Amino acid sequence: MSNKRIQLAHGSGGKLSHDLIKDIMWPAFANEILGEMNDGAQLHINGCRLAFSTDSYVVKPLFFPGGDIGKLAVCGTVNDIAMNGALPSYLSAGFVLEEGFPISDLQRIVASMQQAATEAGVYIVTGDTKVVEKGAVDGIYINTAGIGKIMDGIHISGKNALPGQNIILSGYLGEHSLAVMGERHGLHFPQSVRSDCAPLNSLVEAMLTAVPKIAVLRDPTRGGLATTLNEIALQSGVGIMLEEMDIPISSAVQAACDILGFDPLYLANEGKVIVFVEQESTNQVLDIMKQHVYGSEARVIGKVVKEARGQVGLRTRIGGVRLLDMLVGDQLPRIC
Repeated sequence: MSNKRIQLAHGSGGKLSHDLIKDIMWPAFANEILGEMNDGAQLHINGCRLAFSTDSYVVKPLFFPGGDIGKLAVCGTVNDIAMNGALPSYLSAGFVLEEGFPISDLQRIVASMQQAATEAGVYIVTGDTKVVEKGAVDGIYINTAGIGKIMDGIHISGKNALPGQNIILSGYLGEHSLAVMGERHGLHFPQSVRSDCAPLNSLVEAMLTAVPKIAVLRDPTRGGLATTLNEIALQSGVGIMLEEMDIPISSAVQAACDILGFDPLYLANEGKVIVFVEQESTNQVLDIMKQHVYGSEARVIGKVVKEARGQVGLRTRIGGVRLLDMLVGDQLPRIC
């Protein structure tokens, strides 16, 4: 990669993002904790197990149906902490502002951040603000980092997937990406197409309290469901088989994707969780999820298999099998 230049697709969460990490970041920063390659770092400090994560947000436009960059910045980091089996407690917030950015928009964004933090039960306790000359950034970029205590007896990792486990998805795919794209390009989708941006920590806590042996948790953000499952298949050295008939995609999202040429399996989501769980605990997890506002549409979408290690397959409606690779390129840049 040393003779190339950064492309938008390097930020897609897909294959080029993984190449960037593997070829540039990992050789420079390699260590045992980073090598786990989860949604955040799992730390052991003086007998306490903590999860720590950070993320930066450059979504365009800043405001879209169902959310805005502020809500996204809080929920995204809260969810990354939760995907490590932790209870998020504290966040930092860093702002890079463009000269001339409207104060009213900044007030609206920070109010949205506080509202999301209140729902998630976390506090924004430290931060930083920088201002650069007009044209140096596109309005506002936000970075958040978060920390939380990993629940006792919980061991979540992308390396824990085993053949025979069921894979549960908490709800409908693709809503966030289409909501952002529609606002960006002035497209008029049905009112039901709104970002699913939401804090998932209370849902995760309820699941783990009832079923501590859940193996893997992951939120399918950039790169979508297909890319996220490829990551887990590679981490665990297993195969994954999905059932197309069981994957929840709303008619509005599917129709928009058919018209625009998008694959909903690769669209980003900001309020969904993928759960890997043993067969005997599946119904218990589903019952808990369906009682929660952010898991009411949960269902089993596939299984972990011992064949085709490191690969993800999709059994289609007509009975064939389609290989799902990581996202190549970028369907929708600057989606989060």
